[in-house]
Amino acid sequence: MATSNPAALPTFAPVRIAGNGLADDLRAIMVVWKRELIRFSRNRLRILTSLAQPVLFLYILGTGLSPLISQSSHFNFRTFMFPGVLGMTILFTSIFSAMSIVWDREFGFLREMLVAPVHRWTLVLGKCLGGATVASIQGAIILALAGTVGVPYNPIMILTLLGEMMLTAFALTAFGVMLAARISQVESFQMVTQFFVLPMFFLSGAIFPLSDLPAWLAVLSKLDPLSYAVAPFREAVFSEIHLPPALTLSLDPGISWGGWHLPVWFEIAMIAAASLVMLTAAIKQFSKTD
Repeated sequence: MATSNPAALPTFAPVRIAGNGLADDLRAIMVVWKRELIRFSRNRLRILTSLAQPVLFLYILGTGLSPLISQSSHFNFRTFMFPGVLGMTILFTSIFSAMSIVWDREFGFLREMLVAPVHRWTLVLGKCLGGATVASIQGAIILALAGTVGVPYNPIMILTLLGEMMLTAFALTAFGVMLAARISQVESFQMVTQFFVLPMFFLSGAIFPLSDLPAWLAVLSKLDPLSYAVAPFREAVFSEIHLPPALTLSLDPGISWGGWHLPVWFEIAMIAAASLVMLTAAIKQFSKTD
């Protein structure tokens, strides 16, 4: 029997319809960023394998190459390689984070994200921030090993490196997202990234000094965007190491355009500009994703 008592009628929880407001965009960025951190923290195998490669480069390759310099200069070559290994950690971790977009497309999760009532740029920004955070955490773990290769634990140097690593990680993650936005298979993404990642790593001066290079190799190193990240890393490290001026100039020549030696602030500004360009390109590519 129907009742006319209003108090007996069922009550419903208020429904909030998501719109395109700032609060919704910020929440979308936070959700995507948090998802990246959760995926990273739950995949212990990924954490270990991501750290294995830089450790092998630093302690095995660095030790093997040390006699090439140490015999004449009494300088530990692993100290020279340390900034390059930081750059390598950031590079590979950032690109790996971007690869999850391809996985999400294959398993259908990306479509669920794309139909969410938020701007697509928020998904890209959250993804880039999440990947940059993960890469920075990996880089910070390697940075904790500085003392084992003769790099002092100077607070200012550590804070400087952390800031530079986070900016570099953001730019590289945005680059990876731009590539992954239009690739539908993981195998294809791996081939495309190998085409870019390995040349970027070897031409950046991560494992050999950029001084006295052949002209063609010097030009390629200046075209490599990662060179402008490794150079500030090495500048921060070498500022805390006391070496003869001639040896410092040989191992840490920096980057020069013609006769102009680029200051560190300019190199960092180039990384910041590159991050904005890559983010804009990633958003543009992601907006075309079906």
